Amino acid sequence: MAWASYPYERQVVLVTGAGTGIGRAIARAFLEQGASVAVLGRREEPLRETVAGFDAERVLILAADVTDTDALQRAVAAITERFGRLDVVVANAGTSEPSRIDTFDDAAWERLRSVNLASVIGLARLTVPLLRATRGNVVAISSIAGLPGDWGQFAYNATKAAVNALVQSLALDLGADGVRVNAIAPAFTMSRLTHERLEDAEFARRLLDRVALDRVAQPEDIARAVLFLAGPDAGYITGAVIPVEGGTSASSGTPRPMEATSTST
Repeated sequence: MAWASYPYERQVVLVTGAGTGIGRAIARAFLEQGASVAVLGRREEPLRETVAGFDAERVLILAADVTDTDALQRAVAAITERFGRLDVVVANAGTSEPSRIDTFDDAAWERLRSVNLASVIGLARLTVPLLRATRGNVVAISSIAGLPGDWGQFAYNATKAAVNALVQSLALDLGADGVRVNAIAPAFTMSRLTHERLEDAEFARRLLDRVALDRVAQPEDIARAVLFLAGPDAGYITGAVIPVEGGTSASSGTPRPMEATSTST
C-alpha cells in the first residue's frame, strides 16, 4: 500500500472502526509494514475480512462498541494480555448524519457526540498509561469538516472541531511524557457509505470542482499519511491537525474556471 517502508515490526497498533473504509485501510497498512494490529469494531465478520491473509500471530480481533466504556476497557486489557505493550492508537471510529437546527434532536446529537468525540476521550484515557511506557502516540481521524463549516452538517462539524481541539490539548499535556498526539483531517473519501452519493453524477461533478487533485480520496490515501505520522520520521510533530484532502481547503470558495472544469468521474 505504501511506497515507503517504516520500522513497525515490533510495534503494536490499535485501530478502531477497522471493519470498513479508512479504518480497514489503516489496519492493513500497518500489517503490511510488519506491525501487530488489534482491530476493533462492532461486528466481528468485517474485522476478519480486514485481516484476511495476514499472520494470525500478529492480529487481534476485538468486537466492541467504542461508546461502551466497559467494552473498551476489556479490549485494552486483551491487547495487554496478548502483546504486552501498545505503541500506536488510531482513533478512527466515527459516524455522520445530516443536521438542521430546526429538526435536530437530542438522540441524534448523542449519537454523534458519543461516537465521534466521547469515544476518543475514553480511548485516550484507557491507553495513555500504555503509551507512556512505550513513548507511543495517538492519531485521531478527524475531518476537514472540523475546520470550516458545511451546509446541513453543523453537529458533525462541531464534533470534529472538538476532536481537533482535543488533540492539541492532549499534545500539550502529554508531550513531556514523550507521547505524541495528532490528527489527520480527510475530506470526502470513497467508502461503502459514500459510494451511493458519488453515483449521483451532478453531486460528483460539484464535489470534484472543489478538489484541486481532481479525484475523490481513497482510504489508502489516508492510511499512508497515518503510517508517516505515527512513525519516527514524524517524531517532532505533535498537536498537529494535518489535512489530507487533495487541496479541498486550498480554495477560497471561488468556482473553478469553466475552461478548467473537472472531467473526472
